[in-house]
Amino acid sequence: MTGDKSVSRFLIADVPRLAATVTRRIADDLPVYGRLPAEELHGDVRAIVDMTIRAFAEVLRTERMPPPEFLETVRRSAAKRAEERLPVEAVVSAYYYGARICVDEMTATAEPHDLIEAHRLLLDCLREITAAVTSGYVEESQSLIGERDAARHTVLSALLDGRGPQLDSAHLGIRLPPCYLVLAFTIGRHPDEDREDVDATVASRRKIRRLRTELDRALGHPVLSRLSADEGLALIPSDAVPDRAADTDRPRLERLTASLITVSGVPLVAGVAASTPADVPHAVRLATELRDTATGTGRPPGVYPLTALLLDYQLTRASPARAHLAALLAPLTDGPDLPATLRTYFASNLDRRETAARLHVHPNTVDYRLRRIAALTGLDLAAHTDLLTLRAALSAYDAAGSV
Repeated sequence: MTGDKSVSRFLIADVPRLAATVTRRIADDLPVYGRLPAEELHGDVRAIVDMTIRAFAEVLRTERMPPPEFLETVRRSAAKRAEERLPVEAVVSAYYYGARICVDEMTATAEPHDLIEAHRLLLDCLREITAAVTSGYVEESQSLIGERDAARHTVLSALLDGRGPQLDSAHLGIRLPPCYLVLAFTIGRHPDEDREDVDATVASRRKIRRLRTELDRALGHPVLSRLSADEGLALIPSDAVPDRAADTDRPRLERLTASLITVSGVPLVAGVAASTPADVPHAVRLATELRDTATGTGRPPGVYPLTALLLDYQLTRASPARAHLAALLAPLTDGPDLPATLRTYFASNLDRRETAARLHVHPNTVDYRLRRIAALTGLDLAAHTDLLTLRAALSAYDAAGSV
């Protein structure tokens, strides 16, 4: 193809000017390239532009696709861009900018009949280059993700084992904050996990992936976390004083929990405790106990520090009195609706109409059940002392796992 060869000679003769033009256009039109250090833009990037124009000219001359060694160079260049965290779409676009400028130059100088085959060869060449770019970029990205995940796992394991003070976290690229908010939460089942036409394992993994992605997105950085199908643990950095962090940061945690619930489509009930990196194991134990207390006492989805569960937490700690308190409600097992009614009655601030609305029954039904509870337990809900005893008994009863 004489025309293609004449175009090839034109490109080879004008490589320095074309490479300069392409490099300048890339920096102007793709901001991530414009922010690269000048020595890199006019060094590494300019070199790969120069080499790509020469490779395209050779494709036109021989009508053969670029050799493996050129494509390997492209792969290595894309891997470097991935390491620098340039978006993959910008890396691919850079090659298309170069191709577009070469086409414009050819169109201005070549005869129309010479351009038809040149365009076909250019598209085939870009196909090979795009495959090499994506291959190199994705491979390096996966490697970097693996390294970051390994570092996060190492730091999280050390903190959970109480080895935070001995950890060289800076070497792993992770700075330990003065305080961690330890979030321990239950993860509800997604509706897809119970559908017969959906693979439950796949649905569960998607749920976990959404939670992990939203955690990182909402906080603006990778979060130290450990998630399973039904529960999770996350360490949220904070600059607050540990003694007050769980309360002062509660609004932020409530927004985070709400966004996690929205994105995942499942309910979350979380306990939260704050500590220095050295005391993370203690905070994990407390956050887990608070989570269990919140779920055991029928709290709605949300985040609960110790100050939100003071009475229930204290009443559910193991003691000789807890067993006796729980036993007061043992007679209620004869009526399966009675414990739930009592729990909802307290949650509704002793409002029988609100209790009825929550239970979807008539207020008279609530009255009847409350009278049954009084008769079975011997405790009068109208008496202040008995009311307090029933409230304490309900917490102990829930903690004992009777319901």
